[in-house]
Order: sequence, then C-alpha cells, then structure tokens
Amino acid sequence: AANRNFANKLWNICKFVTSNALKDLDEEELKTFGVTGPIGQEEFDQLSLPERYIVSECHTLVASVTADIEKYQLGAAGSKVYEFLWDKFADWYVEISKTRLYEGAGGGGVEELKSARRVLVYILDTSLRLLHPYMPYVTEQLWHHLPRAGRSTEAAAHALMLSDWPQMDDSAPLVTSDEAVSTFGCFQALTRSIRNARAEYNVEPGKRISAVVVASGDLKTELEKEIKSLVALAKLDPEQVSVVDRDSDEAKAAMAEKSVQLVVQDGVEAYLPLSGLIDPDKERKRLEKQKEKLGKEIEKLAGRLKSKGFTDKAPAEVVDKAKAELAELEDQAKKVETSLE
Repeated sequence: AANRNFANKLWNICKFVTSNALKDLDEEELKTFGVTGPIGQEEFDQLSLPERYIVSECHTLVASVTADIEKYQLGAAGSKVYEFLWDKFADWYVEISKTRLYEGAGGGGVEELKSARRVLVYILDTSLRLLHPYMPYVTEQLWHHLPRAGRSTEAAAHALMLSDWPQMDDSAPLVTSDEAVSTFGCFQALTRSIRNARAEYNVEPGKRISAVVVASGDLKTELEKEIKSLVALAKLDPEQVSVVDRDSDEAKAAMAEKSVQLVVQDGVEAYLPLSGLIDPDKERKRLEKQKEKLGKEIEKLAGRLKSKGFTDKAPAEVVDKAKAELAELEDQAKKVETSLE
C-alpha cells in the first residue's frame, strides 16, 4: 500500500508540474526548461532561498544515492529518494512554488516564475533518474511528459533508461549550500511553530491570523523575502505579517502586546496576538460550556467520595485515585474560572 501511495504521489507531482507550472507554454518555451545537465554555481547563486534549499538537498541526495548504489546498499538508496520526494519536495517546495506560479498567492514576477518552473522540472527530472532502477515503468512513462531540450545527434536514444545519471563526474561534486539548508530549516521551524499554535488554540482552519517575526541580520533579510511563503504555509493574514529587527520599536510593541510568544531558535521569535487567535464570544461560550461540564463531573465525583458505602468498601488505592481525579478537576475548573474573569 505504501508503494502504491508513493506511485500515486509521484504521478500527482508530475501532473502538477506539467499541467499547472508549465501550463500555456509553447513548444519553444518548454524546450528551455529541458534538463541537459546539473545546475551550476552561477545559476545556483541567482536562486531564492527555497530554490537554493531544494537544489542543495537534491544534489546531496544524488551524491548519497550514488555512493549507496555503488556499495550495493540498494534499500538505503531507495528509502532516501522516497523521503526526499515526499517530505522535502512535495510537502515543502511544491507548496512554496505556488507562491511563485499564481498571482493570487503572491506570484507574478517574471524571473521568479521562470526560476520556479526551472527548479520544479529539474528536481522532478533528477528524482525520476534516481528512481528509475526501482520503478522503471512508472518513471519512464512520467519522464516522457517532461520538457526536453532540442535533440542532438550525439544524444542516446530518447529514453530515461539510457539517459545520463545525475552525477556523471565524481571529481566535480554538485553545488550545495549548507547555509541555505540551515536558513530554510529556520523557516520550516517557524512555520511549524505557528501551525502548532493554531492547533493548540483551536483556530479555525480557514482563518488568517496576524504575526510579528523578530529576527536580525541575514536571517531577517531571508525571512522577509519569503513572507508570502510563510503566509501560504502558516495561513497568515498578508496585511498583518511583518519581519522586524530585534531592537526595533515594532519588536518592542509586539512583546508588550498580549500575545503568544514562539521561540523558534536562538535569535528568532514570533508573536501572535491573542486577539487574532481567539474569537472572544466563541471562546467565552466554549469556556462556559467547559465550566458546566467540569462542575457536573466534580459534583458526581465529590458525591461518591462523601458516600460511606464507597469510602468504607472500596480499596484504598481506588479511593486515592478518585481523590486525585477530583483535585485535578477542581484545578481545571479554577483555570477555566480565571480565564472567564
């Protein structure tokens, strides 16, 4: 079942790239996105943070899978490609690419759009080459849907089975950036923290909330550039999101306001105003309902403990457990009462 689901996921990724990202391009335009070799340092340096991250991770994967296959560690190599495609490419980069592709999500920039298309095709093409020894029929079929540069007489037969491996020259390692991976890791941690806070405070799935992110230096610059990605992945209100310097007046104001503080990592924090997380009327109704429920449970348990039949006949550990439960319920009731004041 896991392999079937993965094949389905791979098909859906390919469908997104070919039917959405490359939609409405003519044949000549499509040829420009054909993969003829690895992305080099010069092109890599021009990419934005999410693109540098996914290309770095892809190139690290190529080196790792190549080494594993040469050592006949086939299971380990296959697992790495599976995890990369599902956890890094599909869950993160494909979602972020939508902020480049669609104007409604903040896209529209010509260069940004071109880079996203280039990286989507490049990563998918490279991944299909790595997966081909494991899933020859599916990958061959999907590969033929991807753009390819003009054919030359020197090219092997136009089949994935006979195409070049992503790393043909072991003496020239593919370009990577530890800094890009580390910085994007901070972006991921920030996104997860906000998502967790939304879940903890029972924020409605469709509700957009405000946030102030406090950072400094290069990290602030990179996070600022990716505000629209953060808006999309953490469901924030684009009009009420900002990345500010730690020593700024905006940061001090955010710290002073009644809000949820999220410590993402050393030097990066986020503040989510409580007023944006909670609807006061709905929250009051929820708390009153919870108070009523706790009151009934306390009354029922206290009644049992007052009963001579229970305290005299029940084993001591059962009585002690009931007393502990009552104390816990009373503590919860006090917290609810405090929240209602």
